[in-house]
Amino acid sequence: MDVRQSIHSDHAKTLDTTGIRKEFLVEKIFEADKYTMVYSHIDRIVIGGIMPVKNTVTIGAEVGKQFGVNYFLERRELGLINIGGDATIIVDGTTYTVKNEEALYIGKGAKSLEFKSVDSSKPAKLYYNSAPAHHTYPTRTITKNDTVAQPLGSLETCNKRTIRKYLVPDVLETCQLSMGMTRLEEGSNWNSMPTHTHERRMEVYFYFDMDDETIVFHMMGKPQETRHVVMHNEQAVISPSWSIHSGVGTKRYTFIWGMIGENLTFDDMDHIAMKDIR
Repeated sequence: MDVRQSIHSDHAKTLDTTGIRKEFLVEKIFEADKYTMVYSHIDRIVIGGIMPVKNTVTIGAEVGKQFGVNYFLERRELGLINIGGDATIIVDGTTYTVKNEEALYIGKGAKSLEFKSVDSSKPAKLYYNSAPAHHTYPTRTITKNDTVAQPLGSLETCNKRTIRKYLVPDVLETCQLSMGMTRLEEGSNWNSMPTHTHERRMEVYFYFDMDDETIVFHMMGKPQETRHVVMHNEQAVISPSWSIHSGVGTKRYTFIWGMIGENLTFDDMDHIAMKDIR
């Protein structure tokens, strides 16, 4: 497990490119027939990917020991969104099928977690976030029809996009985890601009749906001390609550956002005027 410590905004602004990438960038999300796991001290979020190809991937009791509990989700909830082929997921003996761009929420207390691909030639790619939890809510799948879709932006401002909300109060109950997906249309390349912070929640962006020649310049830092991280396909970036989080790509792209913190209010944002960004 890769552990990332919290970092003060005053320290962050002194870092060079290598230092910023070391602290905030998650370069490798998917490995064949394995799971990856990054544990951030920022709100105790866990970020990773599960990619079963020929074998079943399990997250067993050995993971719980790293968290000081008996099993991974003893005191946690988990949300995942599939960006690959169809997956079969078995949670405590109950089988769920999660297709491309569908999600699964797994409630606190689930002990046995098994992940398989329906077709090894089209392996599932299950991107997940996990947050500390105080209550058990039911495990369930979320299809695209279950989500809340919100069109935003325009071609004139290069940010025409659709935000699709998967794990939000209008869809299902969670303790503190929110997740969704934003897809930009052809000809658009800006996300979350004009930008914002939300002091009450941290956020992670996972960029994907990019070809080998496409990169995204992810903007971060305090509004008057901005920095950037160059993102390639299927990489994630951690955003503390004091940091902006927006980006511009050389082509269109898609990203999954995940938030945990004090509330589940999607539009609880502290907007930053364009004239105030430095």
